[in-house]
Amino acid sequence: MVNEKQGFSLNGYLAFFVVLPALQILFGYFLLTGTLQIVMAILSALVFICWFGFFMVQPNQGKVMTLFGSYVGTEKRNGLRWTIPLFIRRTVSLRIRNFESGKIKVNDNQGNPIEIATIVVWSVTDTAEAVFEVDDFESYVSIQSESALRNMASSYAYDPQDDDGISLRSHPQTISDVLKNEIQERLGKAGVTVHEARISHLAYAPEIAHAMLQRQQATAIIAARTKIVEGAVGMVEMALDKLQEKNVVELDEERKATMISNLLVVLCGDKATQPIVNTGSLY
Repeated sequence: MVNEKQGFSLNGYLAFFVVLPALQILFGYFLLTGTLQIVMAILSALVFICWFGFFMVQPNQGKVMTLFGSYVGTEKRNGLRWTIPLFIRRTVSLRIRNFESGKIKVNDNQGNPIEIATIVVWSVTDTAEAVFEVDDFESYVSIQSESALRNMASSYAYDPQDDDGISLRSHPQTISDVLKNEIQERLGKAGVTVHEARISHLAYAPEIAHAMLQRQQATAIIAARTKIVEGAVGMVEMALDKLQEKNVVELDEERKATMISNLLVVLCGDKATQPIVNTGSLY
């Protein structure tokens, strides 16, 4: 594995005003002293080649340098720099980037087909690994992110199956953390750090969306009716206790059953009731 290290380079302004003028002065000295033409030609070529050693490093950018196929270091210091002209320099951006996957279809752990997509925020932190450990680190990020998304989506249910269960829809923060860790584990060998990973789209596949919507509506209706029945039973119990406590009226078991039936109809009905006023005897 190739790990990032500091490459050799000098401040470009220092090289421009000190190093190259010194070489030119040396060239002039040999010229005035009548040095052999071969030496003058070598010095002239050396000064000319040194001009190709200048390069610029922008903020949040790295220059990966190689010499005859060997990695010699990375320069991340901003500004004008100068290095050995024979070094081949490749620019790698260190800026934070976004990757948004397309909508992919996958089965959750209940076997239901769903559509899911993600947004991954990432950046290169080790330029040597990004350049030399994988063929194309940008393509590697996209492919591995989608692969991790598929694996994560198939490990959880779309809807919660119980109160303590984690699902894709009910626990977005937990799912995001799991997805981020799984993507980071895959991209760590490419010198990439994942800053954030979130689900950007989540829905049932079109072929089962209508049926699942009906199931969700039925579940909601059952839950609502359960609450209504619990409340109605509590209100009936409270009414009977109050009547008995204040001795308003004495009811036998048959009348209690009739009263309970009428109260439950009124309290549990989904439409407004029409009362019938009895103007005669109770019996």
